[in-house]
Amino acid sequence: MYSCISCSVPFPLLPSGYLLIMQEQQKKYLCYSYDSLQQLATYVETIHEKEKMLATLCTNPDVPESFVPLHELSMRIMHADVVQCITNEPLMSYLQPIVHTNTGDVFAYECLLRSQRFSPGQLFSVAKQTGLHTFLDRRAREEAIRSRTKIKKGIKSFINFLPSTIYNPEFCLRHTFSIVEQYNVAPEDLVFEVVETEKIVDIDHLKNVFATYKRSGMKVALDDVGAGFSTIDMLTLLQPDYVKIDRHYIQNCDKEEEKQAFLKEVTRIANTLGIHVLAEGIERKEELDYCREIGIPFAQGYYIGKPSPDPL
Repeated sequence: MYSCISCSVPFPLLPSGYLLIMQEQQKKYLCYSYDSLQQLATYVETIHEKEKMLATLCTNPDVPESFVPLHELSMRIMHADVVQCITNEPLMSYLQPIVHTNTGDVFAYECLLRSQRFSPGQLFSVAKQTGLHTFLDRRAREEAIRSRTKIKKGIKSFINFLPSTIYNPEFCLRHTFSIVEQYNVAPEDLVFEVVETEKIVDIDHLKNVFATYKRSGMKVALDDVGAGFSTIDMLTLLQPDYVKIDRHYIQNCDKEEEKQAFLKEVTRIANTLGIHVLAEGIERKEELDYCREIGIPFAQGYYIGKPSPDPL
């Protein structure tokens, strides 16, 4: 089980036992015994001020486990099946090819988390509500690194990560780096990519995360340039090794002049900074042809290949 002073521990939902409740910053707690998950749910729903209280479940009230906010425990009970999947069930990485636009040869695979029972969106949505997003993000990185056993050395793996789950890069990334060593993966074959749903507030923190990866010999990528926080200005501020252009600018880029102007500008700036450009969301041959024509070296999308359990 992972441990971090800043992360919620994924303790199991015991079918019977004790619910311990305490106010934040206090050491004393209230103890409730329960005989079923239904009774536990009733207790949690009737306790007020959930945002200000911490809770845990245990079999021995004299040895309390790590506490989480009470509202997160409530969500864990409500979404028990998804929480079970996040904490205990097998997860896997599907691989989507990234190719050289000039040759069509595979340059890399993006590793995408999959479950047999739930969509990635469901997993990450529930993880965020239940305080398990750091735990799930770390599991996803571990599965992605494991998937290297299927991929030839020299072909890169793009691995998504949530910067907000990495509180202290030097500490929080130790587990990731240990998995890299365990599977004897060449660090230069790994590219860690800020996921598209992440909203960055603290640019200095992200720069620190990027620097920690780079010091270990790995590469970093900025996703969805042109959407949300990923403006062109961020290329200069963050100096990633790769940038992925938001699929909005790729769709019908062979037809729309405004999108063409944006793509040319991003490519020009990236080339000046020594950053490699990747067009994602390619769904038509004409889009791929246009990206090749203006000098975008890498591409990804359903036209090229869908995510699958095994590499091409």
